[in-house]
Amino acid sequence: MEFFANLFEPVVVIFRTVFGLFYDVTASAGFPSYGIAIILMTIVVKMALYPLTEKQIRSMKAMQEIQPALKKIQKDYKNNPQLMQQKMGELYKESGVNPLAGCLPLLVQMPILMGVYYSLFGFEYTGDPAFLWLSSLSESDPYYILPVLSALTTFITQKQTMANNGQDNQQMKMMMYIMPLFIGWISLSFPSGLVVYWVTMNICQIIQQWYMFRGEKKLEVKVEDTAQKGKKKR
Repeated sequence: MEFFANLFEPVVVIFRTVFGLFYDVTASAGFPSYGIAIILMTIVVKMALYPLTEKQIRSMKAMQEIQPALKKIQKDYKNNPQLMQQKMGELYKESGVNPLAGCLPLLVQMPILMGVYYSLFGFEYTGDPAFLWLSSLSESDPYYILPVLSALTTFITQKQTMANNGQDNQQMKMMMYIMPLFIGWISLSFPSGLVVYWVTMNICQIIQQWYMFRGEKKLEVKVEDTAQKGKKKR
């Protein structure tokens, strides 16, 4: 843990400064609150990363859509790896899919998100660290409300991602249940401020994914309605 904290130290310094500025904003507004400062900072970070998030999610969706064709190529040319790679390259080109496009945005986002994580993990609050029902954001939630919210919002984001990307394999389904339980479990001992960040980040992700695919959902409903009307006419 200390190794990664030192690794991201330059980013941590930046975000602790930004965190302090957001706290000053709440103080200037007449309600100094570290909790609201965390929420505001998280929203701003997620909004700034939205273009990268959109690119990453759409790349994942595109890769998922061509999986049947990829599997067919791998089956048909399993004895000829060179030709297999050629055919896969042609499929990527025809589909306008870059297999690395989903990884690059994630690599850019990770130092930023980890910087926010470590900036809150060991933060020493100089003002009142209380927030809502929490007596201190530096301590774990004694009522387990935040751990439950962290598990629930993680589950929703994963379920939403699977639905948008058309993923339906058994491994992904297992992860959809295991990951939220794991996140909820580690949240039991994490500082509440860090869990507030995680829950806010998940809520932002849910809203962003809904916004990103809202048009496609409407189109799917319209196509289904048209198909149903066609069946009735017959």
